[in-house]
Amino acid sequence: MQMPFCWEGRPVRAPENHIAINGTVVVSCHFGLSVPGKTTTLRLFSSTQIDHNTGKGKLSAEAPLRGGKKTKHGHGKTSTMTYQVTLFVDTEFGTPGAIVIKNGLKNDQFFLRYVQLELAEDRSIHFECNSWVYPHKKTNSDRVFFINTSYLPDKTPEALRLLREEELRSLRGNGRGERKDWERIYDYDYYNDLGNPDKDDHIRPVLGGTATHPYPRRCRTGRPLFKKDGLTETRKHMINLDFYIPPDERFNPTKLAEVLTLAVQAVTHFVLPESRALFHGNINSFRSFDQLRRDLYNKPQQPVVEGEVMDKLKSSVPSQKTYKQVSKMVKETPVRFPIPQVIEYDQEAWRTDEEFAREMLAGLNPVVIKRLDVFPPVSSGGKKSSINTSDIEGQLEGRTVEKAIEQNRLYILDHHDYLMPYLRRINTLGVCIYASRTLLFLKDDGTLKPVVIELSLPSEGAGDDEISRIFLPASQGMDGHLWQLAKAHVSVNDSGYHQLISHWLFTHATVEPFIIATKRQLSAMHPINKLLEPHFKDNMQINTLARSILLSAGGILERTMYPGKYAMEMSSAIYSEWRFTEQSLPNELIKRGVASKDPNGGMILHIEDYPYAVDGLDVWRAIEGWVQSYCSHFYHSDAAVVADKELQAWWDDVRFVGHGDRQHDPACWLKLDTVAHLAETLSTLIWIASALHAAVNFGQYGYAGFMPNRPTRCRRFVPLPGSPEMVQLEADPEKFFLEMVPDRFTTTLGLTLIEVLSNHTSDELYLGQRATSTWTDDGEVLQLLDRFQEELRLVEKRVAERNKDPRLKNRRGPVKVPYTLLFPDVSNVGGKEKGITGKGIPNSVSI
Repeated sequence: MQMPFCWEGRPVRAPENHIAINGTVVVSCHFGLSVPGKTTTLRLFSSTQIDHNTGKGKLSAEAPLRGGKKTKHGHGKTSTMTYQVTLFVDTEFGTPGAIVIKNGLKNDQFFLRYVQLELAEDRSIHFECNSWVYPHKKTNSDRVFFINTSYLPDKTPEALRLLREEELRSLRGNGRGERKDWERIYDYDYYNDLGNPDKDDHIRPVLGGTATHPYPRRCRTGRPLFKKDGLTETRKHMINLDFYIPPDERFNPTKLAEVLTLAVQAVTHFVLPESRALFHGNINSFRSFDQLRRDLYNKPQQPVVEGEVMDKLKSSVPSQKTYKQVSKMVKETPVRFPIPQVIEYDQEAWRTDEEFAREMLAGLNPVVIKRLDVFPPVSSGGKKSSINTSDIEGQLEGRTVEKAIEQNRLYILDHHDYLMPYLRRINTLGVCIYASRTLLFLKDDGTLKPVVIELSLPSEGAGDDEISRIFLPASQGMDGHLWQLAKAHVSVNDSGYHQLISHWLFTHATVEPFIIATKRQLSAMHPINKLLEPHFKDNMQINTLARSILLSAGGILERTMYPGKYAMEMSSAIYSEWRFTEQSLPNELIKRGVASKDPNGGMILHIEDYPYAVDGLDVWRAIEGWVQSYCSHFYHSDAAVVADKELQAWWDDVRFVGHGDRQHDPACWLKLDTVAHLAETLSTLIWIASALHAAVNFGQYGYAGFMPNRPTRCRRFVPLPGSPEMVQLEADPEKFFLEMVPDRFTTTLGLTLIEVLSNHTSDELYLGQRATSTWTDDGEVLQLLDRFQEELRLVEKRVAERNKDPRLKNRRGPVKVPYTLLFPDVSNVGGKEKGITGKGIPNSVSI
């Protein structure tokens, strides 16, 4: 007998030949969010019974939401509102496979977390939503959400096939029209929003779509207009939160409030030292290292937040409640730059040659150093370096150069070839930049020793001749001062490459086309969509903010990094040689010559104590094992991969559109024709979005937070013998150094950026974590995920053990900073540890 349910206190029986399905609907309700009104309704699509008039599953009648009780959900105990709903379906309705939500509010959207339906015999069905639902009045359509069961396209229940196809068509859009906030459309565009054609000094080339300026595509985010430099996109303000991105790619309200708080604190950190400097008349350079440390890291007597900063924020945030929450969080936090790890234990250890070299293996940019296999080094154009055998042979512990190369003992940090074509233009921008080559020797104790630095400039003429200077290690006298200056110039090269290439291009920019392709071509029911979904979280919003604030003409990156207005153009030239197949960690290490395959298929590291590579390979193997088992669970043969139409359309979208400028390089992509190729492709993508990004991002403040260790530009060249500058260097080496590296304005502005970038937020989900256990109803997949988490815990144990091993000198170095950037931190749930922690691998490129 069908029992009655209560409708606003009155028992109501199901109509004849109908049964009642009760459900729970959970929405977010914090930071000023709207919640559903009484006019919001829910309907069900059957997954087993077809309506032959529509070709889709049977559709139930509408049912309104009832009640509304404040609750808490998720790891972070997010504030939610829980509603009840009862739907009447006929006895032949079958099993629900999709829900339809109609937002009856006039203007406001709400954030739907999930819907749970209770069926007969203690059976429940879960719909994981995590999406904005906009008013029907605006969208002219209802929102469809599918059950949390994964289906390959040819396994989709017949009653859901048309719904699946319609949903994908709507997400692709038609490529026309101005984007509205409520539209869920994923379309590709060029990087045509970086410059301002109406200002001569802000004209920048459009990146993408040409052989001259190839680039990954981004998501189209606004209204295209024809300008004098071609197709460009409007941008209302330089710093702007009011831009279109698909609603599901936006920060959730918690994340938005935290990021805004970090931004306000960072700006205030910038304002406070600069106000001090103006008051004391110190507006150009720091006079000493002591003054730099005192001005930047000493805590003020009381928290200070400039009214102007908060006033500007007030006009940018989406609601008054969000502004009040941010204001409260800001006032509760002391205003100062934290002391960077690199000077926390020893204020002078950063100067040592050992630390200079160690950071190439365990610092914030450990992905550039290569094994030297030809001496002297040769440029891509065939021109030999000016480094001679006599420069280094006395520093090789009794070996000849040939023997050192044969024994895999010589390495190079090479910032030469990609820079030389740009140096003439870059050095017209008020900076003094060399191209550099640094050779290093692998000592018997496993540490690296820099043995020579070559700094090069283009010759005076228009040809490709170079003027090079050689610097050798020294710790005393004038030679010691010159050596320190040469190392600083190398660090400037490496800092620019790190931020622009290792970080921005190779993680943020290259991942975005995969996100767009996934949304366009893989249904939410597709198992590969479910696998990748946590690794795409927040990337698109972060990238859009980056284009608005950091990468645009006159933005922070141009103001703080040495390439200036040529930065993005230079990254385009480097992208022209990017290959996805070389981005898996094993292939990337082999390409750089720092590893090779052993006969059994394993990896041999030529630098055994290489923290990034050692920990990274452990993480890589864990990711690879998880992805291989996941793919094998759904694809039982290579033929199944080939036959998956959505998967093949996804791969075509990635190669021919999203990364279309790299489609003609056959070595750039694997064919998606086997389960093994699919697993390698997905493992590589997950590695880039999670572990690689963690390795090059979250150590930024720890190492670059002390500017002399990682300067971002130079204002003076190394003095020539007999020059007035040489006399100045001899008279006061510290003053000369500080007048050569960035001034205090540039330094403080740069710190505001990397302080924000180095933070973990409270909603972070780390590798191996999912927001809920109900993301899939497949018990075997959940067991595979548990196994992945256990593998990551073993990785954590090994990382901790290595950091305690005194024989592994590169794990901590002279600065005593343990290498934890690839410590997975699986147990960090619900933001238990947040802020600048220097550890943890978030699932995605989330900041």
